[in-house]
Amino acid sequence: MPDLSRPVPDLRTERALVDAGRRALEVETRALAALPARVGAAFARACTLCLEATTPPAAGRVVVSGLGKTGHVGHKIAATLASTGTSAFFLHAAEACHGDLGMVVRGDVLVALSHSGESAELLALLPYMARLSVPVIALTGNPSSTLAREAAVHLDVSVAEEACPLNLAPTASTTAALAMGDALATALLEARGFTSEDFARSHPAGALGRKLLRVADVMRRGDALPRVAADVTLAEGLAEMTRGGLGLTAVTDAGQQLLGVFTDGDLRRVLNRGLDPAATRIDAVMTHAPRTLRQEQLAAEAVNDMQVHAVTALLVVDAGDRLVGALNIHDLLRAGAV
Repeated sequence: MPDLSRPVPDLRTERALVDAGRRALEVETRALAALPARVGAAFARACTLCLEATTPPAAGRVVVSGLGKTGHVGHKIAATLASTGTSAFFLHAAEACHGDLGMVVRGDVLVALSHSGESAELLALLPYMARLSVPVIALTGNPSSTLAREAAVHLDVSVAEEACPLNLAPTASTTAALAMGDALATALLEARGFTSEDFARSHPAGALGRKLLRVADVMRRGDALPRVAADVTLAEGLAEMTRGGLGLTAVTDAGQQLLGVFTDGDLRRVLNRGLDPAATRIDAVMTHAPRTLRQEQLAAEAVNDMQVHAVTALLVVDAGDRLVGALNIHDLLRAGAV
């Protein structure tokens, strides 16, 4: 019988809540500290399987699957893989058994997450994977489990205890699985030589993506690029300016060598001189040696150039001063570079 004479401690005090939070973090810290020693030959093999499946000319994907809390972890692992250069997607283990298995094809590799290693829905996937020769990488907390034994590679993410005081709610175990997934993604990132520019390309709406945008990512090219020959009339040049909608037209020779530019500002000066647009050649009134950009420059540099020199559009040339593109402030605004 409980001793009803003793006061019941108030577990909602600031001290009790702080202590509980710290205990949870200490348990999870110990769980993470145990993982580096388990990263060895099996981990390297798991990386190799992922690389073999997803490195061109191979066209496979890393399929990440789980259920419940490990399913949520799997979503994050798949997203991290995809954003760091490894083609990946998440497959819900229960939905897979009801038709979504058709998303998996020969050449893929499966990363299966299950703390017990005995999740019936995940085990049901194994015969299908075997028929397609899809290798399975298992992340479990039980190296002796069915999933661990049947997998091509097993990564041990077991924990001594959960952070939950009842030792029931997946807490430390999901943290360990998530950390191992991050380790896999970052090892693959390094193996591929994935760069910050690559990362930016897969995060075009993010701050880093905008920061690392290149002029080549934003500029207009091909038929969208206004240009005329040096011997056309000013009237023809004005028609090309109107078509291009950039407030300028490039003037080039037959080899696309940039000879000059004609802008709205040049037009105002021509009108002040009273010249006849139909009788005046554009090379007689164009701006020679115009300010230009290189396509490998950052878009942020283009923004700065426009601000410093009070212009709204610039031409882009290659190392040989051949015209390759053009952009204006609206192009930069749409790309989020401004």
